[in-house]
Amino acid sequence: MKPEIHPKHQKVVFKDTSTGFMFLSGSTKYSSETIEWEDGNTYPLITVEVSSDSHPFYTGRQKFADAGGRVDRFKKKYNMK
Repeated sequence: MKPEIHPKHQKVVFKDTSTGFMFLSGSTKYSSETIEWEDGNTYPLITVEVSSDSHPFYTGRQKFADAGGRVDRFKKKYNMK
């Protein structure tokens, strides 16, 4: 690989804002917010709205209320109750 053209790959902690679920993974995403992980090391913290812990495809059920009101806007747009 050519040097200096690829983003830095590092370990980061992702936190699901709807369930509080956190997991450690590799990413090129950067965050100034950090958190101390279970292994005692400090990693950047990336917050996400949906993860495998809250997405209905993975859970088989709806776990959280719609935060943005998208369902209400859809129902209003198509005159649904």
